Amino acid sequence: MTRVSRDFVTVRKDAVLPVSADVIFHSSRFSNYKIGSDYQIVELKDHPKALSVKEVVARETAHLLDQQNRLSVRDLASKFEKGLAAAAKLSDEARLREAASLEKHVLLKKLRDALEALRGRVVGRNKDDVEEAISMVEALAVQLTEREGELVQEKSEVKKLATFIKQASDDAKKLVDEERAFARTEIENARAAVQRVEEALQEYEEMSRASGKQDVEELMKEVQEARRIKMLHQPSKVMDMEHELQALRVQLAEKSKHSLLLQKELAMRKRGENAQDLYGIDGIEALGSYLQIQPYSTDVPDISVFSIQWYRLGCENGKREPISGAMKPAYAPEPFDVGQILQADMTLGVETVTVTTTGPIEPAAGLGNYVEALVRRHETEFNVVIVQMNGSDHPSQSIHVLHVGKMRMKLCKGKTTLAKEYYSTSMQLCGVRGGGNAAAQAAFWQAKEGLSFVLAFETERERNAAIMLARRFSFDCNITLAGPDDRAAL
Repeated sequence: MTRVSRDFVTVRKDAVLPVSADVIFHSSRFSNYKIGSDYQIVELKDHPKALSVKEVVARETAHLLDQQNRLSVRDLASKFEKGLAAAAKLSDEARLREAASLEKHVLLKKLRDALEALRGRVVGRNKDDVEEAISMVEALAVQLTEREGELVQEKSEVKKLATFIKQASDDAKKLVDEERAFARTEIENARAAVQRVEEALQEYEEMSRASGKQDVEELMKEVQEARRIKMLHQPSKVMDMEHELQALRVQLAEKSKHSLLLQKELAMRKRGENAQDLYGIDGIEALGSYLQIQPYSTDVPDISVFSIQWYRLGCENGKREPISGAMKPAYAPEPFDVGQILQADMTLGVETVTVTTTGPIEPAAGLGNYVEALVRRHETEFNVVIVQMNGSDHPSQSIHVLHVGKMRMKLCKGKTTLAKEYYSTSMQLCGVRGGGNAAAQAAFWQAKEGLSFVLAFETERERNAAIMLARRFSFDCNITLAGPDDRAAL
């Protein structure tokens, strides 16, 4: 006999013999079937590796519980939605398996009926085999019923899990919406707070700017008033020294002038009376003064009828170089003329009269030390008045500022800049060559080609200091700053 248990059924192969020619058992279990179109039975392929619904649900639940603690609200809601979809899918699979189980019951019933009908028609050993087959069918029906009970239980668990996941998904969505609304509220509050802070900062800056400007103006007034009171009641030692230096410069200039006149008179007496002594150069032969050709007799032609050209005469080599543009009776020496003898040729027709200074041009007293002190500064400012611009008289007589720096020169008035150029080969700077006694305070500056100025300084000392300082800085930039046609001579 065949032993039937709950979990398995064993059949001896030698006890199962063919019942009839048309009844054959291929295996000890039934295949999976599905009812197709026209109520035909279609055999399904087995999937030995497929997991049961219970195992899938348990694995998904464990995975969700493991991930719940480290997921954000948004990710948790997404996971719950995916779990809900998986639960719905599992529910559909359980429904399909229930339908397949129903189909199996139908097949087992048909098979039992067929075996019952066959048992009435066979006798002997074949009848025993048919009864054994009927027992196997009944055992399979019992197993199928137990399996259906398990499926019903799994179905109820899946429904509970689906309900739980759906509730959790709804809670997660609600939590996400609440967090989103709270975040939006916080962002709006933060924006409003930032705007209030910006408005407060702007108001504070405006108040600080206004109060700071007012405080600076009041402080400047107080400082000016203090300086005025101090100047009135306590003259500083620096001012005393300046007055003493100015007095010494005046005395030195007078002594130098007297000495030059004596030297000139002595030279004239040594040479005796001749044609050249009919004219001579009058003035202090030193930097900061101006020289002028004067007649020594009333019987000679007026100087205005002569064509005049001034020259520099080197003391060492005796080479004579013309001074470009110096073609007037008056000439103000500039720093390049220091240490050199000046000559002037007076031409009338075919006759030429040459007048010469009694000695080389002397440097201005204290000018070298003054320039050395200015060199230590990054930039020095000089007050000037524009006399001419590009060869034409300048109508304005307002005061401008000439900035002499280590890399460039700039001419401006307040915030308006007339010229600002770096030292270059096209830049020229020298004293004005010609004019009256004001020529010693004027300088010619060509900032670049097509832009030139004639500038009048406050004193001769300022004019010569500006020229020497600019040439010193330009020399450091490998640029020789001179007047027109002076570079060839240099």
